[in-house]
Amino acid sequence: MSLLNKTWKCSKCGMVLVKKKALFSYLGRDVTHEVSRCPKCGKVFIPKDLAEGRMAEVEQQLEDK
Repeated sequence: MSLLNKTWKCSKCGMVLVKKKALFSYLGRDVTHEVSRCPKCGKVFIPKDLAEGRMAEVEQQLEDK
């Protein structure tokens, strides 16, 4: 089964995660991105490819400024 088709649940609440926009702040800058998050507590799941891919690129761009 691929990770895209997997149903993820919150480790805190046990609720199925849903896609929602989340606000991320880094070095005083805000960026929004749609991620999986718990509808009850708001805990966010960041997949490895996002953390090591796009998020790492944005962090590097902000650090270079």
